This record gives sequence, structure tokens and C-alpha cells, in this order.
Amino acid sequence: MANFYTDNPDLKHHLSHPLMQKIVALKERDYSEADKYDYAPYNFEDAMDNYDKVLEIVGELCGTTIADNAEDVDHQGPRVENGRVIYADGTSQNLEACRKAGLMGMAMPRRLGGLNFPITPYIMAADIVSRADTGFENLWGLQDCAETIYEFASEEQKQKYIPRVCAGETMSMDLTEPDAGSDLQSVMLKATEQPDGTWLLNGVKRFITNGDSDIHLVLARSEDGTKDGRGLSMFIYDKRDGGVTVRRIENKMGIKGSPTCELVYKNAKAELCGSRRMGLIKYVMALMNGARLGIAAQSVGVSEIAYREALAYAKDRKQFGKAIIEFPAVFEMLATMKAKLDASRSLLYETSRYVDLYKAYDDIAKERALTPEEKKESKLYSKLADACTPLAKGLSSEYCNQNAYDCIQIHGGSGFMKDYACERVYRDARITSIYEGTTQLQVVAAIRHVTTGTVNLLIDSYREQLAAGIKPALETAKANLEQMTEKYNAAIASVLEAKDTAYVDFMARRLVEMAGNIIMSYLLLLDAQRNDSFIRSAQVYNKMAQAVVNTHSDFIANFTPDQIEFYKA
Repeated sequence: MANFYTDNPDLKHHLSHPLMQKIVALKERDYSEADKYDYAPYNFEDAMDNYDKVLEIVGELCGTTIADNAEDVDHQGPRVENGRVIYADGTSQNLEACRKAGLMGMAMPRRLGGLNFPITPYIMAADIVSRADTGFENLWGLQDCAETIYEFASEEQKQKYIPRVCAGETMSMDLTEPDAGSDLQSVMLKATEQPDGTWLLNGVKRFITNGDSDIHLVLARSEDGTKDGRGLSMFIYDKRDGGVTVRRIENKMGIKGSPTCELVYKNAKAELCGSRRMGLIKYVMALMNGARLGIAAQSVGVSEIAYREALAYAKDRKQFGKAIIEFPAVFEMLATMKAKLDASRSLLYETSRYVDLYKAYDDIAKERALTPEEKKESKLYSKLADACTPLAKGLSSEYCNQNAYDCIQIHGGSGFMKDYACERVYRDARITSIYEGTTQLQVVAAIRHVTTGTVNLLIDSYREQLAAGIKPALETAKANLEQMTEKYNAAIASVLEAKDTAYVDFMARRLVEMAGNIIMSYLLLLDAQRNDSFIRSAQVYNKMAQAVVNTHSDFIANFTPDQIEFYKA
């Protein structure tokens, strides 16, 4: 029987990272709930054993039920009847199986019905679910919308909604509109306050993932006469109250089991979440950071299944008297796929650990004043999380698209047929670099951390960790990284020296790609230091990163701001 957790030792490697001891102690408040809840851990080892056992359940469910249903779900898909979504049969089975296994609301506190998991093991579960069925990960993964209710809603709202999510009810975030895609400050769905303090919502939302969910977070315009983000608030809509119908489900290229809906709001009763006017400025930003981390996990899951499908086929397929994996053109491709997978997974969990730490401090701050040292750490980890989140989402989604492409290439003509899973994987992969902020928008989010030195803080910390020595097999890679970092810093200095905002924007993609490649190369060296199984990927990725950094460095060195005119229409 397949288990998508136990068959992948890389996951346990990342779960056992040294920072987890600090993360778990903060999350568990030094294990103070052990006497209150019989399933709360009493020390670090007990907590890690809990995570391991739950992830085994996730892995078993994914390796059997969810993976087995994936092909049928892709063919059947959801449909609309009388303004409501009817899931594919396999999707309904998957959701019920997750409910019965207690895998909803994993990161929510125990007092609200959750498992109180840190973000890292929860994201690991998302990685596993995506490998089984990328579209289903969207439905299951939207449970993290409950984090917004937990962080910003009233205690009464927390008690009302979060236990329902933990019991298995689904969520959605209703942000996009027909005339407001990435430009969310243009949202015009109207929110009108009523005498009893509730609100009525009227308008249309489009491209809403799982749009017929039980509980919705809705961005709407609450302030009359406004046209920008300062007039937007966040609302909680309960499907039980009615007033929202599904007009249609989009006919998509991939992730077919995940219903992407157009919704019509007609006097839909809702509750204000948090404060007025903060919907976009504060709450959506927090919501999107979580969503981007989720898409990074989804992308890693896609890379995993793409690599495994390609590897299995290459071992089995024989041409000219031998398995095609023996041909350099194929084994180079497979080694590169594995390196991209390992690099993106390393960055994913590095990011999730930083998110865990700053969120833990934020939560503790609601209970007591942080010490000066805790405030300093919280600020640092928040900055590092802000820097790594767009890098993880942007680069991991691009890598999963490349790996899905190469998976089909290794299959040859067979990969173009629906007889093989790689055709579905290829279609599912494409959306990852588009939704929750395109790769281009991730560059916009990441560039300020490149130009203001946050990335250099990370690089310096990795250098310090490797200062005590490195395995002989990795010495060349480390030396290469020192040279790459010099070229990266010279490129930044050159771009900033021009003092031209348009020039910085034009070169942002190259600088961000250099930063991401260097960070992931360092992370793989650190992984290889702890675990020999990563040595090959560390070496392969290092050579790939070196080529990227050299190419971008040369381009910047031989380019002047006036040459941007060549590229304009």
C-alpha cells in the first residue's frame, strides 16, 4: 500500500530541522497544554512523534484514496445545479475521508477544535496532498483561510466559525472580480451596513476557488464614494444564510476537480471581520502570504510527482537495447529535475519555519508583552518570511512547470497521450505560476528585499553556518557560491548606481532569480551537510545556479538604461 509520506525520506529530513525545537516550544507554550488536552504533547519528542503519526495518516490517505481518485476527478469534474456546486464523486470521497481522519483545521488551536500544528508540518501535508491530486489540494488547503479569522476576527467569530472548519466545513477567499484581477484595489462588490450591525453584500465575484464553500472571506467596498484600497473591508459570509449563487464554473485547462466559480451576491448577509477599511491594506496581505506559501507547497508536490513519473518511465522504457535512463540526454534531465525539486522544497520549508516563528511571537503577544529579545527576533523572522515567501512561490512554481514539461519530454510521444498521468500533471502545473500572484508579481514583492539587503542577511547566515567546515564533496560548490555571491552583489550595485527606478524594475527579474538561485544553492549545501542523500542535488543545482548567475551578471554588466527602449513596443 502506497504511503506518500513514508516513501519520501526527504520530508522527514526537513521535519527534523534544528529550528523545529524552537518553533515547537513557542507553538506549544513550553508544553503547557499537556494537562488540559490528552492529545497535547508533553515535550518536543512527543510533539514530533505526533506530527510524524499524523503525516503518516496524510501519506496513507494520499497514496490510496486521493491519488486513486485523481484521474476520475479530472475527467468528471464539478458541475452547477440550481446555483450550487456538485463536486465530482471522487472529490466528495476525498473530503469525507479527510474529515473522518481529522485533517481539517490542522494549524488551529486546540481550544477551537484544531490540532495546533505549526505551519511547517501543515505545509508538509499540503506538499503530500498536491502530489496525490493538485486540484484537490486547493480545496483541502483553503482551510488555512481560518488563519485570517483567528488572527483578525472577534473572539465570538472565532468560536462561531473555526470549530466548523476543524470539523470539516470548507472555506474560500472571494477576492477577484471581473474588472479587478491582480488590481484588488479596484474591487467594487458593495457592502451596506444594516441597523443590527450586519452587512449586506451585492455584486459579482469571479475566478473564486471552491466558490460554493461553507464559509467565505469576502473583500468588499464598505465606504461610499471610495475607489481605492482604503475603502475596502473584509467580511465573513456563511453559506447557511443564503444570498449567494454560483452562476457558472470555469472550464479550465487543469486542476479540473477544483471548482473555479463566478458568484452572484444578492443581499447576502455577512459579518465584518476585524476593522473597517483594513480589508486590503492588512487582511488580504496576510491572507495572500499564506496562500502563496500554500501554492509553493502545491508546486513542490507537482515537481515530486513529475519527477517520479519521469524516473519510473525512464527506467522502464527501452530504446536501442537499453533503458533510456542510461542515455546522457535523459539522465542529465532527470538529475536537473531532482535538483530543482530538492531546491524548491528546501526553500519551501526554510520559508515555513520563518513564518512559524514570527506567527508564534505574534500569537504570544496577544497573551503577554514580548521581551525586547523576543520583539527583535519577531521582527527579524517577519522580515525573512516576507523576503522568502515570494521567492518560494515564484521559483517553485516556475520549477514545477519546467519539471512537468520535462516529464512529458522524457515520456516522448506517450507523454502526449491521456494514458499517462504526466499529461494531467502538465496541465495542473500551469496555473501555479499564475494564481495568488503571477511570477512577475512575486518579483515585484521580492525585489525590495534584494535591494535593501534582506537577502544578504540570509546569505551571511548560511555562510556562518558553513564556516566550521564542509564535506570534501561540497568544497567546490561552496567556492562557486562565493564567486556567485560576489557577482550578485556587483550586479545589485551596478543597477542601483544608475538611480533609475525604471531600470531597477527592468532588471528586477534577473536580480531576484540570482538571489533565489544563490539562496537555494546554500540551502542544499546545508541539507547535504546534514544528510548525504542531498549531495548529488547540491552539486547539480550549484552548476545550474552558477550558469544562471553568470548569464544575468553578464547581461547587467553589458546593458545601459537607455537600451530599455529596444524592448518597448
